[in-house]
Amino acid sequence: MNYNKKTVYDVDVKGKKVLLRCDFNVPQDKKTGEITSDKRIVAALPTIKYLLEQGAAVIACSHLGKPVATFDSYVKKQVEKGKNEADITKEEWEKSLKKLTLAPVAKRLSELLGGQLLLLENLRFAKGETKNDPAFAKALADMAEIFVSDAFGTVHRAHASTAGVAAYLPAYSGLLVKKELDVMGKALDDPKRPFVAVLGGAKVSDKINVINNLLEKADTIIIGGGMAYTFKKAQGYEIGKSLLEADRIDYAKDMIAKAEAKGVKFLLPVDNMCAAEFSAEAEPVLVEGDIPADLMGMDIGPKTIELFSAAVHGAGTIVWNGPMGVFEFEKFAVGTKAMAKALAESGAITIVGGGDSAAAVEKLGFADKITHISTGGGASLEFLEGKELPGVACLLDA
Repeated sequence: MNYNKKTVYDVDVKGKKVLLRCDFNVPQDKKTGEITSDKRIVAALPTIKYLLEQGAAVIACSHLGKPVATFDSYVKKQVEKGKNEADITKEEWEKSLKKLTLAPVAKRLSELLGGQLLLLENLRFAKGETKNDPAFAKALADMAEIFVSDAFGTVHRAHASTAGVAAYLPAYSGLLVKKELDVMGKALDDPKRPFVAVLGGAKVSDKINVINNLLEKADTIIIGGGMAYTFKKAQGYEIGKSLLEADRIDYAKDMIAKAEAKGVKFLLPVDNMCAAEFSAEAEPVLVEGDIPADLMGMDIGPKTIELFSAAVHGAGTIVWNGPMGVFEFEKFAVGTKAMAKALAESGAITIVGGGDSAAAVEKLGFADKITHISTGGGASLEFLEGKELPGVACLLDA
């Protein structure tokens, strides 16, 4: 896939109407609707300000949450949840839509911007948006003369506002998307070596394509998190009550063999912090080798932290996606925190995918020591898989 795309710097926007796809899918307080973090709004400001300074009229658009676009679809969803169809009212549906208005975003944007733009209401209110309906994509395109994509977190989706509009308008990347493509594209296509990939998270199945792709590119692959136990089982270890995808054991064996054949170091945990139950209050038990039948792996152990940290410290480029343990439980967040610290101190080009690994880096105050923290969870994962991203493929090539 070509990551070298034309950007807002490559087009004269003066006096032009620009349809700007942003990611304003901000977290909100469930009771009050107040925005609890405006990071995504702040992240969009450089592109918005640049366009306004260049004399463009900006029409911004975004998703917020997952409103159900039609009453019939809302009824169907509520029935699936066990509600009685006769009790479901249109008022209830309309109330659910009002909770997902972009009005709070407009208010915060006004406070931050000091300029004028038009913000469209939540695009997911339109049923043609997520279906990439050509008629809806054309209706959006008819408002403007240029399309700018600056919502990297959505580029893996072929929606009307992320890909469909590019059939009707010349499409350019905004500054956020440009940074993602520059940094992550270079890491995959021309990394400073050694190139180390650190993968965690619960399931092997979630990372199959990532591992396949990175085996062709990386010098070292580090596996932590729940997915590591399927690999340990494949090596012949007992894993107790740990997370296991039995149907992926053969795949795990193949990946270990493939890494060996290619000369790629494939590092797995050598010790684990285990517990008798999946609970924040459970007492950690250090286990080397086989995990007893009454215990489950919850985090990597001290020897593994040492092993993984050593691999990271010699790296030229590091990509990290997924926690090393049950990061949401404080007692089992040690491995993930240690990995965040190791990346921050590595001196390498460091790229952290969204989700828990990004949260760990930010929570521990290491964010300013990381080269790039991706703004897109699913998008960055599919990027690492080497997949074509519809919202990138539709942009004009440089």
